[in-house]
Amino acid sequence: MIQINGLTITHKKDLRVILEDFSLVLNDGDKAVIIGEEGNGKSTLMKWLYDPSLTEGYAETKGTRVIGNEKLGYLPQELPEKDKGKTLYEFFTEEERFWNRTPKELARLAGKFGVDPEFFYREQMLGSLSGGEKVKAQLMKLLIQEPTALLLDEPSNDIDIATMELLETVINDWKKIVLFISHDETLIENTANMVVHLEQIRRKTKSRYTVAKMPYRDYVQRRLHSFERQEQQALNERREKKLRDEKFRKIYQSVDYAQETVSRQNPGAAKNLKDKMHTVKAMGRRFARQDEEMTELPEQEEAIFFKLGGQESYMPSGKTVLEYSLDELWTPGDGQSARLLARNIFLRIRGPEKICIVGPNGAGKTTLLKKIADELMKRTDVRVEYMPQSYEELLDPAMTPVDFLDRSGSKEERTRIRTYLGSLKFTADEMERPIREMSGGQKAKALLLKMSMSGVNILLLDEPTRNFSPLSGPVIRKMIREFPGAVISISHDRKYIAEVCDAVYRLTPEGLVRGLER
Repeated sequence: MIQINGLTITHKKDLRVILEDFSLVLNDGDKAVIIGEEGNGKSTLMKWLYDPSLTEGYAETKGTRVIGNEKLGYLPQELPEKDKGKTLYEFFTEEERFWNRTPKELARLAGKFGVDPEFFYREQMLGSLSGGEKVKAQLMKLLIQEPTALLLDEPSNDIDIATMELLETVINDWKKIVLFISHDETLIENTANMVVHLEQIRRKTKSRYTVAKMPYRDYVQRRLHSFERQEQQALNERREKKLRDEKFRKIYQSVDYAQETVSRQNPGAAKNLKDKMHTVKAMGRRFARQDEEMTELPEQEEAIFFKLGGQESYMPSGKTVLEYSLDELWTPGDGQSARLLARNIFLRIRGPEKICIVGPNGAGKTTLLKKIADELMKRTDVRVEYMPQSYEELLDPAMTPVDFLDRSGSKEERTRIRTYLGSLKFTADEMERPIREMSGGQKAKALLLKMSMSGVNILLLDEPTRNFSPLSGPVIRKMIREFPGAVISISHDRKYIAEVCDAVYRLTPEGLVRGLER
């Protein structure tokens, strides 16, 4: 059993309370997912539960954790800096239990994760692996450690669909405790039997949390129905209050007018009116007490929304957007470190087509998309924007989001940018913070907003939904689907592929193979 009692987390920099008086109990068999918008404290909660010292640099915490006999296994959201310079061999062999595993057991584990058994012994640096390969390596090492409780922060980021399905199996078959953070709705729907929802309401001035012991889809539906019932009841009460208040106002004015005009020669009538006014005022006080108990209009943290592209982004359906050929695709690098990934690649896109490139981790999808981006950006007949898998390729960590988006430096443009950022749930303080302090979701929002403001008609997106919450995911998918230009994307998000993409191409060693068409 794991227990958290009365946890309050406060950011040291702006003194914002991101979690208040939070309590949670996890027992064997619980598969709990933590959901919420970016900046709501999901990763901070996970870090604190694993090791409170991990949050000491930026957060004040008050509360207790009871771990008991549980052995915690923790997968961080990002590969730690200290591990990036290690070879795979060094990374795995520093775990004592690795040496207790037989070659057959290691081969079985490698097979499950779709890698060669030699993966454990490679001299390749972890930092040079693809995003999905990094996650695989960390997950395999985690399982070798034989923990009883899994704490997984974004395990679904960057892994291919086959590994995603394996991850679902690992979570579902785990007999003990699993607590995980994920933005992948399909993974959540297929595994979680408990939802921990962290919210920031009232313009991020108040934290709220919900713990629901039910599957995610049931939670979303019950939450929606609960809000609808509460809103309907609140509106009905307010309509009744308006009618009541109007009637009360007329009675009060009538008695008040009678008091003003009663003749001094009629003291009996004056006394009756005074008593009547006393009764009316008592009625008013009773109504005021009743109003304090009225059903409140429901407060919820709204999903983001803005339109991606306008009339200037329209792509004629008959226009050939791209005819791309590549004889050989190699990994970045020279000499012996370079590796042939695929050959005979050809891709044609017409009009506002939305296509997705899929394939196993390490197949070269990101490398291919970068090459396509280089070619498209040389052209003058199209306007192209590229969202890389690593946002830092385009973002200056020292800049603020306002500075990053500002092209003219005019007061009017900066005011407009702040309005747009506000619609994306940035607080005034967050707009002026350096980008290095932003969450992955906030960085993704800044890049999407830049695309929206640029009049682009071709989008190149490497894992566009990876940092958006499950509640914002449907909005992002709809926004990209309705973009009037062409979209070339890489994704392992099964809902994104099903709802957004007109065609799917698998990157294989023999080139791009067209998959199912929607």
